[in-house]
Amino acid sequence: MYQVGDLILYGNTGVCKVKDITSQALDGESQKQPFYVLQPLYENCTIFVPAHSTKIFMRPIISKEEAKELIDSIPTIQAEVFQSRSLQKLTEHYKALLSTHNCSDLIRLCLSIYEKKDLEEQQKHKLGVLDEKYLKHAEELLFGELAAALDIPKDDMSEYLAEKVSKEQKNIDP
Repeated sequence: MYQVGDLILYGNTGVCKVKDITSQALDGESQKQPFYVLQPLYENCTIFVPAHSTKIFMRPIISKEEAKELIDSIPTIQAEVFQSRSLQKLTEHYKALLSTHNCSDLIRLCLSIYEKKDLEEQQKHKLGVLDEKYLKHAEELLFGELAAALDIPKDDMSEYLAEKVSKEQKNIDP
């Protein structure tokens, strides 16, 4: 069980702080169950979720050290552009990466869409709406977790990453 004050990743909502743990009876049940009261860090709402729920993914956020290692590894991650004329296949591919709730997969997803965007711009085309949608969602989840782990504002994350990756890239390229 999580403790009050813990930062957790909650499904596609992103990083939430456990504000309280209460007991409530579910509809039609007399026995009370523990519930987490979650406060998303980047949204203005409150979420009540059964503590033992398996319907929505929950895990502790990554540590500061894990976040730093992940950022340092970004220049070595190979971005593979996923091309498909089928919006359904494209959606399935993006959803599969998002559903792992893994920061490395989110980085791969972002990098592949950035690469796809560059290829489209070289051909004087715009990136598709679906690609833009999933890029934004992946960045929201990734930047939110990294910002919480590193204790820096989420709005500064894009610039922070660009600077760190640029420095790391210079260390890799002789």
